[in-house]
Formats: sequence, C-alpha cells, structure tokens
Amino acid sequence: MNSSPNRPTLRVFLVDDAVSVRRRIAALLSVLDGVEIVGEAEESGAAFAGIDTGVADLVVTELHLSDGTGMELLALLAQRMPQVIVMVLTNHSSAWFRRACLTGGAHYFFDKTSEFDLARSTVQRIAREHRTRVLLQSGVRHV
Repeated sequence: MNSSPNRPTLRVFLVDDAVSVRRRIAALLSVLDGVEIVGEAEESGAAFAGIDTGVADLVVTELHLSDGTGMELLALLAQRMPQVIVMVLTNHSSAWFRRACLTGGAHYFFDKTSEFDLARSTVQRIAREHRTRVLLQSGVRHV
C-alpha cells in the first residue's frame, strides 16, 4: 500500500499463532483502500514489541497465542498504548469471551468464522475514519 501525505494509511498489526491464518488475513486486509500491514506476531511479547516499533493504529488479534492467551496483550495495550485500536478476531466467540475481551480493552470483537466479512468492513470503515481524522488534523479541508 502506498502512503502519501494526502493518503494516510491505517497501520495494522496482526497477531495469530497460525502463520497461514495471519497470511490469509494479511492478504484480505492489505487490499483494502488505506490499509497497510506493518507487522505480524504469534505471541504477545513479540506482538507488543512489534506494535510499538511499527507504530500500529490497529491491532487484529486472536485469543489463542503460542505463549498463552491474547488477554494479556489486551491488558498491556489498554494500559500502555490506549490510542491503539484493538480488534479481536477469534474462533473462541462465546458470550463469555466477547464480554471478557470488551471489558479487557478490545474495541471490537468478531468471530473469525461467521463474522469475518463484518470485521473486514469494519477495518475499511476505520481506515476511512483514520484518513479523514489525519487530513483534518493536518489542515486539509477536502477529504
């Protein structure tokens, strides 16, 4: 994705313990207008370091990670990087997990199997809102 001052991109970091799943999500999100994948990780420690280094605007994370659960990552991001938008995209989608994630710092929660299209359209909407906000902050009047 090309980025320019007139086309600011939403920087997305992907966290999932399955490489093939991350690659598939990256392929499906990176074609969206205004979206750039800035990094990937399979465990929370590497994810947090990469999110900080890549200056991510949005994190898309699975709950099951190679070093435990994504709940630790949610808490860490909520505490240390509250400006980062966090989207949980998981197969563990019971009402209990949904409540726990939204209470624990996630802004969005989607079932990977049945709500992927909704998650993808939400990323596109967030990218449009991000571009509008950045352009307005930079003094550009027409978006």
